[in-house]
Amino acid sequence: MRAKGRRAIGIMGGTFDPIHFGHLVTAEASRAAFGLEQVIFIPSGNPPHKHDRVVTAAEYRYLMTVLATSTNPYFRVSRTEIDRVGPSYTVDTIEELRDALGPDALIYFITGADAVMELMTWNRPQEILTQCELIAATRPGYPPADFQRLRQAIPQVSAARVHTIEVPALAISSSDIRRRVASGEPIKYLVPETVEQYILKSSLYTRSTTAGGHGHGGLTEMWL
Repeated sequence: MRAKGRRAIGIMGGTFDPIHFGHLVTAEASRAAFGLEQVIFIPSGNPPHKHDRVVTAAEYRYLMTVLATSTNPYFRVSRTEIDRVGPSYTVDTIEELRDALGPDALIYFITGADAVMELMTWNRPQEILTQCELIAATRPGYPPADFQRLRQAIPQVSAARVHTIEVPALAISSSDIRRRVASGEPIKYLVPETVEQYILKSSLYTRSTTAGGHGHGGLTEMWL
């Protein structure tokens, strides 16, 4: 599904608050389906919008992402956004990675279908579609008509750069995991065991430890 002879790299961004099996299954499914050499996870940094909830401090989210991905040799984690000063936009992150990877790399930006449906509201959306192709992760039964409306809203050549992949694990959400921890409910088998232990050890998501940075990063979170 990729251009012959070109390196194909996946990038997957989000708040990862916390990272869970839905994120990991989506990344691995995309890697296999699109022949990706690696998938780079990018925890979000200073967001330009959506200050609607308190977000856990970046270092906690970064370390959870490292723990969750450490056993997969095709996954790596980047500090690109959390180390950037000022607001982070998706287009800035993609341009930075484009410079680092070189012009011959084919970049796939992996995100959730709901996020892709908001594509035209992002900063410089046409530049995003020029710099990379999109993989939109959907749950089984996601209305295909929604993507048809998206494709009608962008030029035909760009619409061809938006792909879909079905991921049953999308039923898992970070917001539900945070709620479960705050309510004392189990999260086993929703997140990797190393992430579960880190959350418990660091007392994350308890009602007394919800302080942190606000909002979402440039690479839109798929499962809030």
